[in-house]
Amino acid sequence: MLSRTTTTVIAAASAKSSQLFGFGINNSSSNNLCCTRTTTTRTSNLSWNFINSNKHKCRESRMEESFTTRASAQPLTNADDLIDSVETFIFDCDGVIWKGDKLIDGVPQTLDMLRSKGKRLVFVTNNSTKSRKQYGKKFETLGLNVNEEEIFASSFAAAAYLKSINFPKDKKVYVIGEEGILKELELAGYEYLGGPEDGGKKIELKPGYLMEHDESVGAVVVGFDRNFNYYKIQYGTLCVRENPGCLFIATNRDAVTHLTDAQEWAGGGSMVGAIRGSTQREPLVVGKPSTFMMDYLANEFGILKSQICMVGDRLDTDILFGQNGGCKTLLVLSGVTTLPVLQSPDNSIQPDFYTNKISDFLFLKAATFLCFHYPAYYWQPNQHIAAGCSIRISRDKGHK
Repeated sequence: MLSRTTTTVIAAASAKSSQLFGFGINNSSSNNLCCTRTTTTRTSNLSWNFINSNKHKCRESRMEESFTTRASAQPLTNADDLIDSVETFIFDCDGVIWKGDKLIDGVPQTLDMLRSKGKRLVFVTNNSTKSRKQYGKKFETLGLNVNEEEIFASSFAAAAYLKSINFPKDKKVYVIGEEGILKELELAGYEYLGGPEDGGKKIELKPGYLMEHDESVGAVVVGFDRNFNYYKIQYGTLCVRENPGCLFIATNRDAVTHLTDAQEWAGGGSMVGAIRGSTQREPLVVGKPSTFMMDYLANEFGILKSQICMVGDRLDTDILFGQNGGCKTLLVLSGVTTLPVLQSPDNSIQPDFYTNKISDFLFLKAATFLCFHYPAYYWQPNQHIAAGCSIRISRDKGHK
């Protein structure tokens, strides 16, 4: 006579139809998606006009940005409904597609499935150290077939922003950052200085010493920089403070980044913060959660923002990026954000849905009850089996 313990996992899918809201549109045709939003607005954005090709001035234009107050995030129980409700999926990369240089399980199959359903896929990252072409090589190395046109890094966003405001070609860009920004500026036809080349420069302070700077610099672009130093701080500060109308552009303001899996490291926001502190100027941010990249993507591909789902692992960048853009949002727990952080009373950013990783798209299907019976030794008590699942333990006795 043998005794066996069996674990029953019950995934309950809501039978109620729910409403989807995007830009005030009520789409009641999809079921099992709970996404209620109370929308408020505030205005603030900066646009720049350049006059006589050399002189430029800043004028404030009033643009509405949508911010949302939401109910608690819902576990994703029916992936098909979410997939069918949108045309485009925007994916963050690190923590969603890969971790460091390792592909997350199930990603290739998930992307292939979405493409087979006719979905447009876009990959957005705040990491400015690489260009789109360099990211394309990383996707290829990991065995993923992704076109360069589907990749949008914050390095590209900086160059795209300058083009969108007709930044004059006779003005230069001073770069506090790495190779990715330089390559994108070069492709856009802009002359630059700084970058890695200034990483080894030092200032020898002597009585009466005055540091010279290029007065033709019309923009300072600040991104993540592993060779950040005092020379760059002072040079960038002089350009912003002393060159009339000089732009201060940040690729992102991420507080931390994950250079290794052992700990968090100071992110690009620390470099941006140094220039902000010395100039007393707020930067114009082109990366997440700013809406610039979202607006650019929508215009580039002709997509309605209500037909986009933003998928990411960070609340304050990825999810806020999607919410500010008026998109649906899905948080995956395969990267930075954990379930306790998401559900903490101190967290005010709630995505529409959350799940373990994007490969859940392959398995989470609609049903009243989906029951799976596993021997107990296949289940670890602390394992998060699936978002929204309940666990029932039953002990079967009397089996031979």
